[in-house]
Formats: sequence, C-alpha cells, structure tokens
Amino acid sequence: MIIPLPQYLRFLLDYLKPQRGRVLLLAALLVSGIGLQLVNPQIIRYFLDAVQSGRAESAWLMAAGMYLGFALVQQAARLAASVVSQNVAWTATNALRRDLTLHCLRLDLPFHKEHTPGELIERVDGDTTELSIFFSEFAIHVLGNGLLTSGILVLLYREDWRVGAGLTLYVAVTLALLNAAQNAAVKRWAEARQASAEQYGFIEERLVGAEDLRANGAVPYSLYRLQQRMRRFLEKYRAAYTLQTVVMNFTNLLAVTGYAVGLGLGVYLFTRGEVSLGTAYLIVNYTAMLSEPLQNIRRQLQNLQQAAASLNRIQELLALQPQVRDRAGARPLSPGPLAVEFEDVEFSYEGNGRTRSLHGVSFQLRHGKVLGVLGRTGSGKTTLTRLLFHLYDPASGAVKINGADLRDVPLDDLRARVGMVTQEVQLFKATLRDNLAFFNRRLGDAHIEQALRDLRLWDWFQKLPAGLDTQLETGGRGLSAGEAQLLAFARVFLRDPGLVILDEASSRLDPATEALLERGIDRLLANRTGLVIAHRLQTVQRADDILILDNGRVAEFGPREELVANPASRFSQLLKTGLEEVLA
Repeated sequence: MIIPLPQYLRFLLDYLKPQRGRVLLLAALLVSGIGLQLVNPQIIRYFLDAVQSGRAESAWLMAAGMYLGFALVQQAARLAASVVSQNVAWTATNALRRDLTLHCLRLDLPFHKEHTPGELIERVDGDTTELSIFFSEFAIHVLGNGLLTSGILVLLYREDWRVGAGLTLYVAVTLALLNAAQNAAVKRWAEARQASAEQYGFIEERLVGAEDLRANGAVPYSLYRLQQRMRRFLEKYRAAYTLQTVVMNFTNLLAVTGYAVGLGLGVYLFTRGEVSLGTAYLIVNYTAMLSEPLQNIRRQLQNLQQAAASLNRIQELLALQPQVRDRAGARPLSPGPLAVEFEDVEFSYEGNGRTRSLHGVSFQLRHGKVLGVLGRTGSGKTTLTRLLFHLYDPASGAVKINGADLRDVPLDDLRARVGMVTQEVQLFKATLRDNLAFFNRRLGDAHIEQALRDLRLWDWFQKLPAGLDTQLETGGRGLSAGEAQLLAFARVFLRDPGLVILDEASSRLDPATEALLERGIDRLLANRTGLVIAHRLQTVQRADDILILDNGRVAEFGPREELVANPASRFSQLLKTGLEEVLA
C-alpha cells in the first residue's frame, strides 16, 4: 500500500498543528538560511570583479568582511534550525507513540494474542522513530530546497537566459528521474521493518520463557530459530538498502553532470567575452549550489521511502478497530453492588490450536451475594470473567449487569465498577503509592492508608521501610507472592467496585499470609457482589451460591448450603471425598 501525498500531508498536519509556533520558527530559520546562501556568491562575484577592474583595496576588504559575516549568520541559523527541528520531531513522535499505545490498549484480546509484546514495541516505537525526520524536516526541507532551487534559477536567468534555460532543463530532468525512483524501495523497506518486528517479538518471547527453555534443553534450538530470523532481517534490510544506495549513486551522477553543464556554459560565455570573470564564477558557483538542494531533496525522498514503509504499518495498525465497543445509548451503572445474569450464553474462540467454549450457560448472581465457581482447567471459568469484563461479545445469549445487557453499558464505566484479583499480580517500577492508586494522583495518602487499615493490612504496611514512598521493582521483585497479593487486594479496594472477581487469588500463599488475606477478603466483599473462581474447595466456603462448570456447560448451580445438604449433588460429593484434584 502506497499512501498518497494528501494523506501524508494530513498526517503531518495532525501532529504538527499543536506546534505551529515552532514550525513557523523553523520555517523562518530555513528561509533565512536560503537567502544567505544566495547572497554569498554575489559577494564573491563583486570581489572578483573588483580585483579584476583594479578597484581600491578597501572594496576588497569590505567584500571579504561581508562574506565572513554572512557565513557566520548562516551557520548560526542552520544550528538553530537543527535544534528546533529536533524538538519538533521528538514532540510529534512522542505524541504518536502515545496515540499508538492507547490504540493498542483498546484493541480486542484476539489482536494481542496474534501479536507479541516485542512486535508491538517495535511497531509503536521503531516505526515511529523512522518518522522523526519525516516530521521535523520533510515538508519544510522539501519546500525550502525547492525555494532555494527556484531562487538560483531566477538569478541565473537574470544573468543570461540561456544559462537559466539550460539548467532549468537539467533540474526538471533530475526531479523527474528522482520522482520515478522514489517509490521503488517503499515495499522493501516495509518488508525490512516487518522482519525487524518479528525478530524483536521472537527475542521477547524467548527471554520471558528463559527458565523453561533452559530447564528443557531448548536453548540451542532457540538460538537456531533466532539465527533464521536475523538472517531474514539481514536479507530484507540489505535489499532495501542496496536499492537506496543505487538511487543515491545515480543522484550523485546527475549532480556531476549538472556541474559539468554549468562549468561549460560559464567557460563558453567568458571566452566569448559576454560575461566577466566574476559572472562566470557566479554561474559555476550557482550550478554547484544546485546539487545541494537536489541532494537534499533526494535524501528527503529516501527518508520518505523509509517513512512511507513505517507510515503504512502505522496506518494499518490505526485502521484496526475493536469489535467490542460501546453501543449508542449506553448508560452507566447505578452505584452499589452489581447483579450478574448469564442467559443461555454461547461463546467460543480459537486459542493455541484448540477451541474453548461456553454452551448454553445460564445462572444468576444477586446483589451483594458471593458466587463460587468450580471446574476443571479449561472448563470455562476464565472465559466467564472475560465476558464479564466485556473483552468479548457472546456468540448468542446475553450477559447482563443489573438487568442491562453488557453491550448497553459504557466500557469505561463497566471496567471501573468491576475489580479483579488473579494469581499473577502486575506491579510496576514505581512507589507503593503509585502501584496501589494506579498512578491516580487524586487519591490522597490518607485515603490509601485508611484502605490498608480497613483491609487489616496496617501491621504489614508499617513494616515497609518508607511507607507509601517505598520503591517497588518491576514484576514485584523483592516481594513475596503473599505481599504482592495483598497489594492487589488493596488496589481493588481503593477502586470501590460493585463486583469483585477473585480468580484463585490465595492459591500461592503460605498459611499465615493466607489467614491475613482471608480477613481482607471479608472486608473487600462486604456490601459488594463477589465471584470467586477456585480450584480448592476451601476457597468457596464463604460463597452463597455454587456454580460447577464442566466442558463449558453448567454441571451444577444452586445455594451452597442446599448443595451441601443434598448428598446427590456434585459439590456435596466433592466435600465428602476431598477430591480437589478433579478441579485442577
């Protein structure tokens, strides 16, 4: 896919508009530099003609002083333009990185299952980095070099129309050839960028699974696969770079040809006595100057080749839209505990080569009650939670919250009112305060500390070296599994959700920490609806109702006490036999 010029311009305007002041300053600096470039050859002509005509030495010194002064100002303008262009580029690309990251976070789970984090990092950061020159220089430099070229031609026409016409023809032919060549490498650069993304994705996967790879002796095979991906990236990059080099050398040949034309015209007119030595120099100098803007345009077109490949991939990513989205007329949930209802829900999705499904699942969870969900691995327990968070739409049937179809509830409101604690706790390299509040600065310290007291975590909190300013490491390094789980409970409690989902949240804890956590769970579930997913029977002893899933179907559902009292129920049999392993 080749993006047309109007789309390039719209993309530029979207991200450069907030920096219009800097962009105008950059344009002014570039135009000033162009004017100074055109003036200096005129000064040298004056100097040569003054020497040839025998004028006073004061005229020579004046010309030399003017030349040095203009040269210094030109260098200062060029340096200032470089600084401003870098600021423009980084500001624009950082805004694009933010937008791409937010867009990826809003895409559905199937997208994230198909693309590894390493690949997405390369697409969000690597492709955006390729656009830095495109943002900072492309439009302004192409315009500026176009103005410089036009200014040179106008001045050459003023000296002699034949010189102007000859070099105008040269410029027209050169630009036509460059324009014909500039799209040739776009496809190859796109392939190189994709190969790079796949390589980063592969490396990320292997680093995450390093422990399993080493334990199972798969390191040599992983290195072999990495070598294959690096070879593919090398081949794609080499093909794109080779084509770019061919275009560059072709442009250099055109520049030498133009210089020869200008030199020939200057010598021809000077030997015929039609121009002075200074004017002949001016013609040759301006002809030589033509190569610089044409080379710059060529470089910008090369940058455009790489930028086009990256921009194609960025536009393809931005074109992806989530399938799960708010419907018109969606209304927020009322405050307080939330009721949940599944009505004959059918759902299936492909994952890891197999299909996991829910078949005709129906049950009700009343306001303020706790539902314990049991079942073997793969029976559909996690799928229930994904549907409750509206990460997927059911194929048929309905999932309801407070009697409203989940599709009629705003996504942001739903996910703010439903809290979840899992076995795996995601912690960030930040303070304890930021990890608990999810970087929400509106939550004051007093509110966070009161939540810790309510959850009976105050004694644990007081043992921390710096209180809320205690610095945590990425992934919770330095914390036990129990401590990380305690943080997850406090984090959910601070959000004050109407529905709390506990996905075997205490399975990795030692008995002492689990006892502490049990007291916290009681406080967390007070005046809230709870859904507890468990592999152990002890975990659901606080549940009001029990739901047992088997191969995506409801095997049993009812009040816990009634199921315990019924010797024929599955739950009662599990309690009597203690066969908890059937749930694993």
